[in-house]
Amino acid sequence: MKAAEAGIWKSTEMRHRLAEAGLEISHGKMSNLWVGDPTTIRLDDLDVICAVLECTPADLLLPEPEKVQARRPRQAETGTVTSFTPRLGRHRSVPPA
Repeated sequence: MKAAEAGIWKSTEMRHRLAEAGLEISHGKMSNLWVGDPTTIRLDDLDVICAVLECTPADLLLPEPEKVQARRPRQAETGTVTSFTPRLGRHRSVPPA
């Protein structure tokens, strides 16, 4: 929406404006940003995007509390958090007790 408000209607135009501001983005990453489904974004890149669109990060980011809730460990009926075993990579030692 912010891009449209700035008169940018195509992802290629946004990509060119970002390049002019010093941020080179691949076609794939630009596609993910444009459709609103990026997996990650660097804060430095977000700063450039905000500068090009003349907005703040709060104008671009949407809170998703349901995703945060889904990541929380399930609680037993007693209200205590269930324990979990950390997954260690290969060749890692267990921390001292």
